[in-house]
Amino acid sequence: MPATSKTPTTLAAPASLSSTAISRRQANAWLAAGALGALGGSAGAWAQTDSEAALEARAPAMPDLGTRLQVPDIALLDGSAFQARAGQPLLIYWWASTCPFCAQQSPAMQALWQAQRSRGLKMLALSIDKTPDEARAYLRKKGYTFPAAWASPAWRRQFPKPKGLPITLLLGGQGQLVLAEKGQMFPEDVEAIGRLI
Repeated sequence: MPATSKTPTTLAAPASLSSTAISRRQANAWLAAGALGALGGSAGAWAQTDSEAALEARAPAMPDLGTRLQVPDIALLDGSAFQARAGQPLLIYWWASTCPFCAQQSPAMQALWQAQRSRGLKMLALSIDKTPDEARAYLRKKGYTFPAAWASPAWRRQFPKPKGLPITLLLGGQGQLVLAEKGQMFPEDVEAIGRLI
Protein backbone atom coordinates (compact mmCIF):
# COMPACT_ATOMS: atom_id res chain seq x y z
CA MET A 1 0.00 0.00 0.00
CA PRO A 2 1.70 3.24 -1.04
CA ALA A 3 2.33 5.63 1.81
CA THR A 4 3.50 9.20 1.39
CA SER A 5 4.32 9.56 5.09
CA LYS A 6 3.60 7.89 8.38
CA THR A 7 2.54 9.72 11.50
CA PRO A 8 3.58 7.90 14.69
CA THR A 9 0.28 8.66 16.42
CA THR A 10 -1.54 6.30 18.73
CA LEU A 11 -5.22 6.39 17.85
CA ALA A 12 -7.77 5.25 20.39
CA ALA A 13 -10.32 2.73 19.23
CA PRO A 14 -13.68 4.40 18.53
CA ALA A 15 -16.08 4.18 21.46
CA SER A 16 -18.60 2.52 19.16
CA LEU A 17 -16.31 -0.47 18.70
CA SER A 18 -16.92 -2.10 22.04
CA SER A 19 -15.03 -5.11 23.33
CA THR A 20 -18.16 -7.16 22.65
CA ALA A 21 -18.16 -6.07 18.99
CA ILE A 22 -14.46 -6.78 18.68
CA SER A 23 -14.94 -10.22 20.17
CA ARG A 24 -17.80 -10.89 17.76
CA ARG A 25 -15.64 -9.81 14.80
CA GLN A 26 -12.80 -11.99 16.02
CA ALA A 27 -15.16 -14.93 16.40
CA ASN A 28 -16.48 -14.29 12.90
CA ALA A 29 -12.93 -14.20 11.53
CA TRP A 30 -12.14 -17.51 13.23
CA LEU A 31 -15.30 -19.06 11.79
CA ALA A 32 -14.43 -17.72 8.35
CA ALA A 33 -10.91 -19.10 8.60
CA GLY A 34 -12.32 -22.48 9.58
CA ALA A 35 -14.79 -22.45 6.70
CA LEU A 36 -12.05 -21.56 4.23
CA GLY A 37 -9.76 -24.18 5.72
CA ALA A 38 -12.47 -26.78 5.22
CA LEU A 39 -12.54 -25.77 1.57
CA GLY A 40 -8.78 -26.21 1.39
CA GLY A 41 -8.31 -22.50 0.83
CA SER A 42 -7.14 -19.28 2.38
CA ALA A 43 -8.35 -15.69 2.42
CA GLY A 44 -8.01 -15.67 -1.37
CA ALA A 45 -9.81 -19.00 -1.89
CA TRP A 46 -12.58 -17.41 -3.92
CA ALA A 47 -10.10 -15.70 -6.29
CA GLN A 48 -11.31 -15.97 -9.87
CA THR A 49 -8.04 -16.49 -11.70
CA ASP A 50 -4.49 -17.60 -11.24
CA SER A 51 -3.40 -13.98 -11.56
CA GLU A 52 -5.77 -13.01 -8.71
CA ALA A 53 -4.36 -15.82 -6.57
CA ALA A 54 -0.85 -14.59 -7.34
CA LEU A 55 -1.81 -11.02 -6.40
CA GLU A 56 -3.29 -12.25 -3.12
CA ALA A 57 -0.14 -14.24 -2.35
CA ARG A 58 1.94 -11.08 -2.76
CA ALA A 59 -0.57 -8.78 -1.01
CA PRO A 60 0.87 -6.56 1.72
CA ALA A 61 -0.26 -6.57 5.33
CA MET A 62 -2.79 -4.03 6.54
CA PRO A 63 -1.26 -0.55 6.82
CA ASP A 64 -0.87 0.94 10.29
CA LEU A 65 -3.31 3.50 11.63
CA GLY A 66 -1.99 6.99 10.97
CA THR A 67 -0.38 5.98 7.67
CA ARG A 68 -1.08 8.48 4.91
CA LEU A 69 -2.35 6.84 1.73
CA GLN A 70 -2.66 8.38 -1.70
CA VAL A 71 -5.39 6.80 -3.84
CA PRO A 72 -4.71 7.05 -7.60
CA ASP A 73 -7.44 8.27 -9.92
CA ILE A 74 -9.65 5.49 -11.27
CA ALA A 75 -12.62 5.15 -13.64
CA LEU A 76 -15.84 4.16 -11.90
CA LEU A 77 -18.02 1.40 -13.31
CA ASP A 78 -20.69 3.97 -14.24
CA GLY A 79 -18.20 5.69 -16.58
CA SER A 80 -17.41 8.68 -14.37
CA ALA A 81 -13.97 9.46 -12.98
CA PHE A 82 -13.00 9.17 -9.32
CA GLN A 83 -10.41 11.45 -7.74
CA ALA A 84 -9.60 11.47 -4.04
CA ARG A 85 -9.62 15.00 -2.67
CA ALA A 86 -7.90 16.28 0.44
CA GLY A 87 -10.23 17.51 3.13
CA GLN A 88 -12.87 14.80 2.69
CA PRO A 89 -13.04 11.45 4.48
CA LEU A 90 -12.79 8.50 2.12
CA LEU A 91 -14.13 5.01 2.76
CA ILE A 92 -12.36 2.33 0.71
CA TYR A 93 -14.08 -1.05 0.47
CA TRP A 94 -12.34 -3.93 -1.33
CA TRP A 95 -14.84 -6.62 -2.42
CA ALA A 96 -15.66 -9.29 -5.00
CA SER A 97 -18.98 -10.64 -6.24
CA THR A 98 -17.80 -14.17 -5.43
CA CYS A 99 -16.79 -13.37 -1.83
CA PRO A 100 -19.39 -14.74 0.64
CA PHE A 101 -18.23 -12.40 3.40
CA CYS A 102 -18.50 -9.37 1.10
CA ALA A 103 -22.06 -10.48 0.28
CA GLN A 104 -22.87 -10.25 4.00
CA GLN A 105 -21.18 -6.84 4.47
CA SER A 106 -22.21 -5.03 1.27
CA PRO A 107 -25.83 -4.25 2.32
CA ALA A 108 -24.49 -2.40 5.37
CA MET A 109 -22.00 -0.52 3.16
CA GLN A 110 -24.88 0.56 0.91
CA ALA A 111 -26.85 1.75 3.95
CA LEU A 112 -23.83 3.68 5.25
CA TRP A 113 -23.33 5.32 1.84
CA GLN A 114 -26.97 6.40 1.68
CA ALA A 115 -26.92 7.76 5.23
CA GLN A 116 -23.56 9.56 5.14
CA ARG A 117 -22.92 10.88 1.63
CA SER A 118 -24.84 14.10 2.40
CA ARG A 119 -22.42 14.64 5.33
CA GLY A 120 -19.42 14.60 2.98
CA LEU A 121 -18.46 10.92 3.00
CA LYS A 122 -16.70 9.83 -0.15
CA MET A 123 -16.65 6.13 -0.89
CA LEU A 124 -14.72 3.96 -3.30
CA ALA A 125 -15.74 0.30 -3.54
CA LEU A 126 -12.96 -1.56 -5.35
CA SER A 127 -13.97 -4.79 -7.06
CA ILE A 128 -11.41 -7.51 -7.70
CA ASP A 129 -13.73 -9.48 -9.97
CA LYS A 130 -12.30 -11.07 -13.09
CA THR A 131 -13.85 -8.41 -15.33
CA PRO A 132 -15.57 -5.06 -14.85
CA ASP A 133 -18.69 -6.51 -16.50
CA GLU A 134 -19.01 -9.11 -13.73
CA ALA A 135 -18.79 -6.36 -11.10
CA ARG A 136 -21.33 -4.18 -12.95
CA ALA A 137 -23.79 -7.06 -13.28
CA TYR A 138 -23.52 -7.87 -9.58
CA LEU A 139 -24.07 -4.26 -8.49
CA ARG A 140 -27.08 -3.97 -10.80
CA LYS A 141 -28.57 -7.26 -9.55
CA LYS A 142 -28.19 -6.23 -5.90
CA GLY A 143 -29.27 -2.60 -6.43
CA TYR A 144 -26.07 -1.15 -4.94
CA THR A 145 -25.44 2.49 -5.82
CA PHE A 146 -22.24 3.20 -3.90
CA PRO A 147 -19.39 4.43 -6.12
CA ALA A 148 -17.59 1.34 -7.40
CA ALA A 149 -14.63 0.73 -9.66
CA TRP A 150 -12.89 -2.33 -11.06
CA ALA A 151 -9.40 -2.52 -9.59
CA SER A 152 -7.46 -3.99 -12.48
CA PRO A 153 -4.16 -5.78 -11.79
CA ALA A 154 -2.38 -2.83 -13.45
CA TRP A 155 -4.10 -0.28 -11.18
CA ARG A 156 -3.39 -2.44 -8.14
CA ARG A 157 0.32 -2.17 -8.80
CA GLN A 158 -0.08 1.50 -7.79
CA PHE A 159 -2.45 0.81 -4.89
CA PRO A 160 -2.20 -2.82 -3.71
CA LYS A 161 -5.04 -4.46 -1.84
CA PRO A 162 -3.99 -5.68 1.61
CA LYS A 163 -4.20 -9.42 2.19
CA GLY A 164 -7.73 -10.67 2.81
CA LEU A 165 -11.28 -9.79 1.74
CA PRO A 166 -13.34 -7.81 2.40
CA ILE A 167 -11.05 -4.96 3.39
CA THR A 168 -12.46 -1.74 4.83
CA LEU A 169 -10.29 1.35 5.21
CA LEU A 170 -11.32 4.84 6.30
CA LEU A 171 -9.07 7.77 5.48
CA GLY A 172 -9.42 11.06 7.34
CA GLY A 173 -9.54 14.39 5.56
CA GLN A 174 -5.77 14.56 5.13
CA GLY A 175 -5.45 11.00 3.82
CA GLN A 176 -4.44 9.44 7.16
CA LEU A 177 -5.76 5.99 7.97
CA VAL A 178 -8.19 6.14 10.90
CA LEU A 179 -9.83 2.70 10.55
CA ALA A 180 -8.57 -0.56 9.01
CA GLU A 181 -10.60 -3.78 9.14
CA LYS A 182 -9.90 -7.12 7.49
CA GLY A 183 -12.75 -9.57 7.12
CA GLN A 184 -16.49 -9.19 7.44
CA MET A 185 -17.78 -6.37 9.62
CA PHE A 186 -21.14 -6.62 11.38
CA PRO A 187 -23.83 -4.09 10.33
CA GLU A 188 -23.59 -2.20 13.63
CA ASP A 189 -19.83 -1.82 13.16
CA VAL A 190 -20.27 -0.51 9.62
CA GLU A 191 -22.90 1.93 10.88
CA ALA A 192 -20.44 3.10 13.56
CA ILE A 193 -18.09 4.31 10.79
CA GLY A 194 -20.49 7.22 10.38
CA ARG A 195 -19.50 8.50 13.82
CA LEU A 196 -15.87 8.75 12.74
CA ILE A 197 -16.64 11.21 9.92
